[in-house]
Amino acid sequence: MAGTGATPTTSPASPLARAEHFIWLTARVLEQRRFAYHFLGGGSDTVETALAAYLNQDGGYGHALEPDLRGPVSQPLHTAHALRVLDSIGRCGGLRVERMCRYLSEVSTHDGALPAIHPSQRGYPSAPFIPIVDDPPSELLATGPVVGLLHRNQVWHAWLFRATDFCWAAVDALEKSHPYEIEAAVAFLDGAPDRSRAEAAADRLGRLVREQRLAVLDPERLGEYPVAPGYAPQEHHFPYDYARTPQSLARRWFTDEEMARSLDHLAGEQHEDGGWPVNWRQWAPGTVLESRPIMTIEALRTLRAHGRAIG
Repeated sequence: MAGTGATPTTSPASPLARAEHFIWLTARVLEQRRFAYHFLGGGSDTVETALAAYLNQDGGYGHALEPDLRGPVSQPLHTAHALRVLDSIGRCGGLRVERMCRYLSEVSTHDGALPAIHPSQRGYPSAPFIPIVDDPPSELLATGPVVGLLHRNQVWHAWLFRATDFCWAAVDALEKSHPYEIEAAVAFLDGAPDRSRAEAAADRLGRLVREQRLAVLDPERLGEYPVAPGYAPQEHHFPYDYARTPQSLARRWFTDEEMARSLDHLAGEQHEDGGWPVNWRQWAPGTVLESRPIMTIEALRTLRAHGRAIG
C-alpha cells in the first residue's frame, strides 16, 4: 500500500477489512482517498487533490462526480456532492466554497434556488429518471442539502438568503412526499440557523413519514411497505437513511428498537465482495460500479456514527 499514506489496521474478517478490499479493487481515486481519510488515518489534503480533478473553471463540479450524470459540465448535484466531501473532511470554507456559491448563484432559477439538473446537461448521458428540461423548476431535493450544509459550516454568502427562504417555504408546503425529498428537507433542517423552527418542522415531517410509511420500520416485513412511485422495486428507505447520525433531528422520529433494527439491516447488506449495493434504478454498468464505493463509505460512516463496531 505504498504511497497511500495509510496502513490497514483492521482484522481480516471485519466489515471494515472486507470493505477496504472492495475499495482498493473497484473505487475511483476520490473514494480511495476518502476511505483512507475516514478509516485508515489518511490525510485530508489527498482527498482535496482528488476532488480537484472534478472542478471546472466556473467554480462548479462536473465530470460525473455524481455518477448518474455523465459528461464534463458543471451541475448543481455534482457541486452538492463536492460540498459533502469537503464537509466530511472539515474543509468546507474559504475561497473555494465562495467560488462554489458564485456558481450556485449563476445556475439558480428565478426564485433563487437550485434545479435538479441545469439544461447544460443536454447532450451528455444522464439517468433517465432525472429529466432535462429547458426551464427547470427549483427543487428542494437539490437546494435543501446545500443550504443546510453551508449554514452548518457558518458559510455566509448572498445566495443563501433567497435559497434559505425557498427551503423554508418548500418544507412548510410538504404534504404528500417521497423519501428523497424528505431526506433533503432533513439535511436543510439539520443545518438551519433557526433551531426552534427547524425542530417544529422536523416534528411535523416525522409524523408525515410515519403516516405515509416512508420508512421501513421492520425489515423482516419489507414487503408490507410501499415503494414510492417511480422508484425501483426494492428502493425502500430505512430510519438510518433519514438519521445518518444520532444528532440529526430525524433521529427523534424512531424508537431505539426501530433504529437498531434498521442498523442491523444496514450491516447485513454488505455483500460478499465487501461492498454495499445500490438500490435505485440501475441504467448503466459504469454508474453502478462507481456508486457502490460511495455507498460503502456512507454505510460504514453511518454504522460508526451510531456506535456500531465495524472493525
